[in-house]
Amino acid sequence: MLNTKKPAPTTNSHTDTTIEVAGGMQASVRMYGSKKRGEISPLVVHFHGGAFVTGDLDNGCTVGNALAAAGACVVSVAYPLAPEHPFPRPLELGYAVLQWAHKQRVRLAGKGAPLYLAGEEAGANLAAGVCMMARDQLHPPLAGQILISPMLDPCAATPSQRAAQGDSVKCKWASGWCQYLGGSHDAEHPYAVPARAHRLAGLPPSLILVGGDDPMRDEALGYAQRLEAAGLTVFQHVFEGAGQWPDALVEPPPEPCPCAVQMQEQLHKFFETTRCRL
Repeated sequence: MLNTKKPAPTTNSHTDTTIEVAGGMQASVRMYGSKKRGEISPLVVHFHGGAFVTGDLDNGCTVGNALAAAGACVVSVAYPLAPEHPFPRPLELGYAVLQWAHKQRVRLAGKGAPLYLAGEEAGANLAAGVCMMARDQLHPPLAGQILISPMLDPCAATPSQRAAQGDSVKCKWASGWCQYLGGSHDAEHPYAVPARAHRLAGLPPSLILVGGDDPMRDEALGYAQRLEAAGLTVFQHVFEGAGQWPDALVEPPPEPCPCAVQMQEQLHKFFETTRCRL
C-alpha cells in the first residue's frame, strides 16, 4: 500500500553517500526518509537552491526534511556549481541521478513507487529542466514536479523582483543567471530557461509554491498559467506569511523556515492527488 499518512513533524535525520550514475559520473547525495515495510512511498529527486553559484546539501535541508515529513523518500543532489560548471553540466548530472533513482526505486521506496522531481530557487530551475529532459527522452515516467520559489526567467524584471530589490543595484539572482548561462544561445534553451519553453505538453502534474513577497512569485505564477493553458494539471499556493523566501528555504538548520508546516501539508496533498496517475 502507498504511504498516505498525515505530515509528520520535520526531522533532521538523513544519510550522506556517493553514488555511481550513467556516463561514469559520481554524485554526492543526501537521503531523507526510509522505505517502510509493506508500504510504497513517493520517491523524490531534489535540488537545493543557491542561485546556481552557491549552496550544498546542507542548504537543501529545509525542503528535504519537509518532503520527508510529507511522506516521501528523498534523494537530494549536490550538483556542480557555476561558473566552473555552467549549463548544461548540472542538468546532465541531475538527469543521471533521476535515472539512477528510477532503477533503485524498489529498494529505496517500494515496488511501483511514484517518482518526482523537486527543488527550490535555482534547484527548482534544474527540476523543471530535468523534467523536460525526461519527457523528451520518454524516460523515466514521472508522477510530478514540485517547484518552490523557482528561478525560471533570467530577465529578473517582474514586478515582484523589482519590489524585492528596491533601490539595490545588485541582484544575486541576475548574477547567478549570468554565470549559469555560458552564452546568449543558452538563454534560448528550454532546459536552461523553462519560462521561455515553447512546448510544455507532456509534462507531469506540477505543484508550484511561492511566498507572498517572494521575488520569484510573478515568474512562478506566470509559468503555472502557461502550464494550465497547455492543458496540464497544476496546483499552486501562495504563502502570504512566508517572509524572506526564497532565502529562508536555503538557510541550513537550525534556522526555522516560515510556513514549514503549511508547506508539508501542500506537499502531502500533492502526493495524495498524483500518486495514482501512472
